[in-house]
Amino acid sequence: MDIAGPLNVNMKLLQSFLAVADQGSFRLAGEMLNRSHSAISAQIMQLEAQLDLRLFERTTRHVRLTEEGHQLYESARRALYELELGIRRIRESADFKRGQLSLAASSNLASTYLPKVLAEFVETHPQIAVTVSELTSRDLFDAVVNRKVDFAIGPEKDDATLSFETILVEPLQALIPAHYPQAQQPAVTLEELVRVPLILSSPATAIRDCIEVALRARGLSVASRFQFMKSQTIVAMAEAGLGAAILPASSLIRAQSPTARIVRIEPAIRRKMALITLPDTKLSPAAARLADKIVSDIRLATDYRPD
Repeated sequence: MDIAGPLNVNMKLLQSFLAVADQGSFRLAGEMLNRSHSAISAQIMQLEAQLDLRLFERTTRHVRLTEEGHQLYESARRALYELELGIRRIRESADFKRGQLSLAASSNLASTYLPKVLAEFVETHPQIAVTVSELTSRDLFDAVVNRKVDFAIGPEKDDATLSFETILVEPLQALIPAHYPQAQQPAVTLEELVRVPLILSSPATAIRDCIEVALRARGLSVASRFQFMKSQTIVAMAEAGLGAAILPASSLIRAQSPTARIVRIEPAIRRKMALITLPDTKLSPAAARLADKIVSDIRLATDYRPD
C-alpha cells in the first residue's frame, strides 16, 4: 500500500464510509446522505482502492465491516469528531456566546432538574443551539462513547471508558398502594416489599440494575408482571393499585395521590447521578458552559457536596 495514499482521502469518502458502516446498507446510507446507491458504492470502491484494503464484507442481504474496516471506522469517527469539535471551537472563539451542543439525559433528570436549567441557559445564551436526547442508561452511555453527544447526565457506574463527576446522590423509595399494610409503616425492608406485587423499571434502565443488585445482596429475587421504561408510568400504575413501585426519591416528588404512599426503604438503597464525558476529552466552550451550570444547579438544588 502506498503510504501517502491515506493522506489523499477526502472527507466525502470518509463520510460515505461511516454512513454505510452505521446503516449496514449502501441504499440506506445513500438515503441518509441524499446520494444514489451507485454513487455510494462507487465512493466505497474508490476508498478501498486508495487504501488497498477491503473495508466491507458484502452479501446479498448484509454489509459488514472487515477487521480493517473496524479499525478505520474507529479512527475516522474520532478524527471527524475532533475536526468538527475543532471547527466549532474556532467559530466560538470569535464569539463565545454562540455555538451548538448536544447532550443526553436520563428520563428522571430530564423531567425533574433540566427544565429550569435549560430555560435559564437558553435565555442567557440565545445564540447557542442546544439539542437534548432523553435516553435509557444503556443508550446514553453508547451516545457518549460514540461521540453522538458532547456529554450526558445519567447514572454513575464502574466503567473506565467513561468519566463521571457526581452531581446527585439520592435514596430509592417505595410507592405502595394504601390498601397494603406495608404502606402504613414509616419504613419497609426489601423482604417486606417482595411480598407485595412489584412494578419495576425495564431491565434496560440503571434503576433496575440498582434494584437487582440490592435484592441479590439480601438473597432475594422477584418476578414482576409489570415493567415500564418511564418513571411517570410506574408511578401511575402504583397509584392505580397494581403494586408497589421502587423509584428514586426525585421521581416521587410529584406523587401525591391518596391511593398510594411513599415509604422509605431500610437499609437505604442509594443511586448516584453524574455528568458523563469521555476521559481526556475537552468540551467545547458552549458545552462546558452548560455542563458547569447543570452540575452547579443540581448540586445546589439537592444540597450535594462532593467530598
